[in-house]
Amino acid sequence: MGEHIARSNFDERERMVFVQHLIDDIKALETMIKERMIESDVVRIGAEQEMCLINSDYRPAAKSLEIIKAIDDPHFTTELASYNMEANLDPVQLGNECFRSMQDQLESLLKKARNKAEEHNTRILLTGILPTISRDELRMEFMTPIPRYYKLNDILKAWRGDDFSVRIKGADELSLHHDSVLFEACNTSFQLHLQIPQDDFIKSYNWAQAISGPVLGTACNSPLLLGKELWRETRIALFQQSLDTRKWTKAVKEQVARVGFGERWQIASPVEIFKQDISTHRILLTKPIERSSLDVLREGKIPKLEALSLFNGTVYRWNRPCYGVGNGKPHLRIENRYIPSGPTVIDEIANFAFWVGLMVGRPKKYDDLPCIMDFREAKVNFLRAAQNGRQAMFSWMGRAMTVKKLVREELLPIAYEGLRKFQVNESDIVELLGIIDERVGKGTGADWQINNFRSLRKQIKLDSAIVQLTKAMYHNQLTNVPVYQWKNIEGMDKTMEAFHWVGQIMSTKLMKLYEDDYANLAIAIMQWNNIHHLPVENGKGELVGLLTWSHIEKLGRMDMHEVRVSDIMINEVISVEPKTEIEVAKKMMADHQIGCLPVCVDTHIVGIISKVDL
Repeated sequence: MGEHIARSNFDERERMVFVQHLIDDIKALETMIKERMIESDVVRIGAEQEMCLINSDYRPAAKSLEIIKAIDDPHFTTELASYNMEANLDPVQLGNECFRSMQDQLESLLKKARNKAEEHNTRILLTGILPTISRDELRMEFMTPIPRYYKLNDILKAWRGDDFSVRIKGADELSLHHDSVLFEACNTSFQLHLQIPQDDFIKSYNWAQAISGPVLGTACNSPLLLGKELWRETRIALFQQSLDTRKWTKAVKEQVARVGFGERWQIASPVEIFKQDISTHRILLTKPIERSSLDVLREGKIPKLEALSLFNGTVYRWNRPCYGVGNGKPHLRIENRYIPSGPTVIDEIANFAFWVGLMVGRPKKYDDLPCIMDFREAKVNFLRAAQNGRQAMFSWMGRAMTVKKLVREELLPIAYEGLRKFQVNESDIVELLGIIDERVGKGTGADWQINNFRSLRKQIKLDSAIVQLTKAMYHNQLTNVPVYQWKNIEGMDKTMEAFHWVGQIMSTKLMKLYEDDYANLAIAIMQWNNIHHLPVENGKGELVGLLTWSHIEKLGRMDMHEVRVSDIMINEVISVEPKTEIEVAKKMMADHQIGCLPVCVDTHIVGIISKVDL
């Protein structure tokens, strides 16, 4: 979520000064590009590893601040949620053993993190979305207690003027409202950085956009959210919707999302991309800045462009242009933000090598993409990849192609050529790109999760299934065997069947009645489906009653053709919450001599627990 702000008032005076610094930063960058000050004689790569913290039950563990303090290494930093954290890898020059070096450092940092996490009864998991994350961990108390995060949440909520909405449809459908930006915290990624020469930046940026779909299609690892099977890479939809501040009106009007793929090919200087974003999106965060970048530049020094960097960190392009300073020299780079975390380190490094190889191996025929490919073609390919993964069908330069055909026949040869051009070790090239070749044929992390999730759901309750799945992911990850070689889950660990809360065993596939339904229809539905309890909702979707078979029998001979459900339902409904302890629910059912308990969040029913479930 961008840089840490050590001190800030976030007031109007600071905002006014910040705006001028932002304008000055654009002018300074234009000057540096015009005077050819941008470092262009070397290509470096870098990465950021986001990770999930889980407890011994494979559920989120809100321990990031304690673990980061124990690690005591500047490579580690916080994330929005207290059950996530990030490790920043050192940039290295592209060539020779660069990917081996990246892998070694990443494994070293993860080992350090795992050792300190164990001291806090916590484990580290790399995954795009943690399967066991629940609505409970999306409450404000799980936000990392840093003022910048709270300010970010307050501003986005104020701009939205209403609750945020999430609507994602895959094999299942998720549709709900939420009142904070914490839904963004469900996403964890492996962000890739590639330094680009200034004269090649626009060509490279357009190429990065064009290849996003097929690259994502080979790397999907986020198919599940809140127990729902959604997109192969659900992060793409979730990230955009969880930070969407657009206000919807009855008028049809163009509104650019803060998270997105972009609207068109780029045709001018990289500065124009920053100008587009500043022109399109409001300033979200500010901070005090001591000196104008123009003054620093006049003194013959290199400015950090602090205002531009902070603003750029709050506009979430999937391919984000970045400015930075390293070893006293300014540079431009592209940040790839769509690759998910996991399934293993070797899978991530393979994704890295594939993307970098494609970027630096771009054939000359793709230098002028606006003339040969419609931008919407690239955008639609990206969305298809997010939805369908390696099963997606793409349109590539006017031809319909499967992911497998496009990757194997068109893109892998380009990646091989690109890496060889920079003299990357041949053995590393063959190993890493070989993983991509095998994965596109045999399966991604998303494919493995879905296959095993479906199999588990045929045998056990939802909560048990996602725990068993997460446990298997964790242990497979420790082997560092590429995901296409992972075996399916065989047999279940009965020691993981530790049920504590009602939410773990409740039935969630509910049939419901409405208070104005006719009683004869209600009785027929109960008979057809062999159901003894049916919750009753009003027009707002709120639980207002319960219809039970035993209660109907007590009513005797009534003419059910004219009677409404509201006339015969139980009005005083005893209910519990998902986090109610099972023993408490069992005692409530015994004390009140009832056969079921609706499970509610606020006034809305999310499940029902019966004697059968117990």
